[in-house]
Amino acid sequence: MSLAAVDPGSSPASLRDRFELVRGAFRSDVFPPYEVRVDRLKRLLAALMDRQHELADAIDADFGGRSRHETLIAETYVSVAALRFVLKNLRAWMRPEKRSTSLGLQPASARVVPQPLGVIGIVSPWNYPVQLAIVPLIYALAAGNRAIIKPSELTPRTGAKLRELLAAIFPEDLVSVVEGGADVGAAFCELPFDHLFYTGSTRVGRLVMQAAAKNLVPVTLELGGKSPAILHPDYPLDKAAESIASGKLLNAGQTCVAPDYLLVQRDRVDATVDALAKAAGTLYPRMADNPDYTSVVNAHHHRRLLGLVEDAVKRGARATVLNPANESFEGAGHKMAPVILRDVTEDMHVMQEEIFGPVLPIVAVGSVDEAVRYVVDHPRPLALYYFDRDQARIEQILQRTHSGGVTINECALHVAEEHLPFGGVGPSGMGAYHGKEGFDSMSHRKAVLQQSRMNTRFLTLPPYTERTQRIVDWLL
Repeated sequence: MSLAAVDPGSSPASLRDRFELVRGAFRSDVFPPYEVRVDRLKRLLAALMDRQHELADAIDADFGGRSRHETLIAETYVSVAALRFVLKNLRAWMRPEKRSTSLGLQPASARVVPQPLGVIGIVSPWNYPVQLAIVPLIYALAAGNRAIIKPSELTPRTGAKLRELLAAIFPEDLVSVVEGGADVGAAFCELPFDHLFYTGSTRVGRLVMQAAAKNLVPVTLELGGKSPAILHPDYPLDKAAESIASGKLLNAGQTCVAPDYLLVQRDRVDATVDALAKAAGTLYPRMADNPDYTSVVNAHHHRRLLGLVEDAVKRGARATVLNPANESFEGAGHKMAPVILRDVTEDMHVMQEEIFGPVLPIVAVGSVDEAVRYVVDHPRPLALYYFDRDQARIEQILQRTHSGGVTINECALHVAEEHLPFGGVGPSGMGAYHGKEGFDSMSHRKAVLQQSRMNTRFLTLPPYTERTQRIVDWLL
């Protein structure tokens, strides 16, 4: 059975009807009150808690082996934490923000009113198929919008389970899920949404932006890129290795903010490889038959990752396979033993594209300054990780580099902090969500100036006189 047959609303021809249904419902309810928004969010919270294990089972089936604990932490917990954070702060976020009034316009009053945008389109990826659909939805609903979600076709069981979960708690003119392949995704991005939210690769992000431009639809693009980690030699290597190994091997490296490559001083490269091997072995004493170690999502990506390693080795890289139990991965589905690459060069494919898997190149540098120059000379990444305890050096790194976000002395944790915005910069994305920025990105912050009945506006109207000139001179 095709995905389109599962969901009759997911063919490209029927997407417009679905969109018009949701847009018509919004036009009859353009500013849901606080109580309505809270009710919607609480329904979503209850559904996620009630059906968390069904969602985990679906993700496990789609991946052919996904760590249940990783799913519950990175999918369910992150979504639930976002919901609780939004519920706690929503009333304050909805409140109009008073602004000062300039002298020439007094005694008028000024304020900024957050207004729902309308219908939000959400295109979610396969690597975190629940979290990266639900968290944007949370902020869309909090801001008073309605939403249509297009999940990735690479995780069809999870997409179907999301559609089932959301249909049980929301009418389809409030939240809809449409399933299908690339043709559906392309047609989806050409709809005249009031905002389009996309998470995925930089390559597809360009196509999404082009499609949205046809209707001048504003976009939030959460992309990726090659997120570096810089190790200062004064920082304890075992602690850095533990953080990097856990950040890289979470979800088998299929995380947009996973450390993509390391920048290490030349005389510490071998020691770094040894420390990473030890840390990985502690986290995953076995891998092929370990349910805690997640599989690569499908055969295509498994072949792609093996091809990156093969290309690098052919071009002179040295590969170290991390296989602490000396297991055979034959018959282990799409699971892949982690690989560390030394002696990498710019002409290798592994250094030209986001890896998105358990392959970790090490770039040897002469100093931290050289590492910084390397980062600055390459496209701006979604995340940057720096390991150091000297605050002055940390501040220099923050000032000299550009990235969507930074975690110091750890990996990826800035994404889990709801008080912080999350987003990219340049080729790693545009716009941000999480925290108040998530609410603001899904709202129109409308400027409102209200003039008093008694005011001095008449003094600046024509016909202009000498008095007018005196007023202009005074204002200037």
